[in-house]
Amino acid sequence: MEAIALSRPGKPLDRQILDRQRHRLCRADYQRMAEAGIFSEDDPIELIAGELVDMPPIGDEHAGLTTQLNHLVHRCGVKDALVSVQNPLVLDDHNEPEPDLMLLRLRADYYKQAKPRAADVLLLIEVADASLSYDRSVKRPLYAQHGIAEVWILNLRDRVVEVNRDPDGQDYRDTWLARAGDLLRPRLVPDLTLCVSELLA
Repeated sequence: MEAIALSRPGKPLDRQILDRQRHRLCRADYQRMAEAGIFSEDDPIELIAGELVDMPPIGDEHAGLTTQLNHLVHRCGVKDALVSVQNPLVLDDHNEPEPDLMLLRLRADYYKQAKPRAADVLLLIEVADASLSYDRSVKRPLYAQHGIAEVWILNLRDRVVEVNRDPDGQDYRDTWLARAGDLLRPRLVPDLTLCVSELLA
């Protein structure tokens, strides 16, 4: 009889075995899990690369800044965009992040019939404190791969706005830092002007 080698307790599992055992979720799986009550739509979870990713709790400044951004957009009188706060964005069958704020193209149904897609996004903003490394290394390239024209990361650690424009399919060709005193004007929303000092005072 052929001997079968059994893994010893505590011995690390082979990485290739773990990779084979993973089940990559699609959006339909994600929706079914929510409908079954495994989690609620208010749970801080995103579907990224077919995996459920727990997001860190939103701190006071993070929450307040998102509310402030919403107010500032309305105060500027932006007419040709809809504001979406911490709502899902469908990128493909395995990616459905929930950015902190998006400015979306106007649509008669206000996206009631279908969630927004990458082509609907005029400006995407992530507010980053505990999530800074993740927003830079995972979400920014993901947004670039799907052609989102402009992404701002409001970096609360360094008190700067990381502006990313011109996606090349992997990342952004035009990236720069906006600091206190600088004015920000998104390319696709020309009637919006935001002052970095007001955001990150």
